[in-house]
Amino acid sequence: MSTFTIFLALIVVVAFLLIVVIMVQNPKGGGLSSSFGGGGTQQLGGVKKTTDFLDKSTWTLATLLLILILLSNVAINRGSESADSKALDLDATTSQPLPKPAQPANNNTPVE
Repeated sequence: MSTFTIFLALIVVVAFLLIVVIMVQNPKGGGLSSSFGGGGTQQLGGVKKTTDFLDKSTWTLATLLLILILLSNVAINRGSESADSKALDLDATTSQPLPKPAQPANNNTPVE
């Protein structure tokens, strides 16, 4: 199992956890939920510490996800082949010969 595969699995797990934590949170600003009747004073947990925990875990998971994505770039196996363009290689020779210039028509016949 390569390092990139491990990073990829961790990214998927952290992204799933981040989605779950965001979906559990109550909307803080009214927004669309208050205009559709969700603006009551009832809270899901009713405890301030639950909101703080969910807020901190959201930022922690988002930061962890960003770090894992950046570190996974280092773990990508690029191989030993050069990534430079072959068009910029000056040592390469062309495989097709250049076309010959067109020969002018020989019109030596007298015009009457």
